[in-house]
Amino acid sequence: MRLEDVLEVLAALEARQVRYAVFGGMAMAAHGLDRATRDLDLFVAADDDNVQRLRSALDAVFDDPELEGLSSADLQGAYPAVQYGPPGVDFTIDVVSRLGEAYTFDDLELARVRAGELEFSVVSVRTLHEMKRDTVRPRDLDDAQRLARRFGLDGGGSR
Repeated sequence: MRLEDVLEVLAALEARQVRYAVFGGMAMAAHGLDRATRDLDLFVAADDDNVQRLRSALDAVFDDPELEGLSSADLQGAYPAVQYGPPGVDFTIDVVSRLGEAYTFDDLELARVRAGELEFSVVSVRTLHEMKRDTVRPRDLDDAQRLARRFGLDGGGSR
């Protein structure tokens, strides 16, 4: 996974004013905590206009006719997540609009971070910690503990 490829995607999202936030492993890195990952997790608003801007941004980077299949209906359905495997790169993009009943895009606390000249949206440290601390996946629990130690957050409890 090349950082340049990820930054190109984020720049396209910014240029098209997509309502999104990076979460997961890349958000950990954006907040200064290295964590190996092979995907870019994007939380997006699932309205029709935003998903159209998302498709446009991804198409500008990957020129992939498969993107026409990405719809707001997919992201508004019972399983509101789509995994996209862009051509020519060695990572996937997981697009999510809701995490169960816990989070929709509008529930997220966002932060802006900078990588070189690019400023982009990520979930805040507090929100990322909340997302990870009550899961059963060991990697997420480890991430939550690392966030709590680094940023002085309460390590336990539910949202």
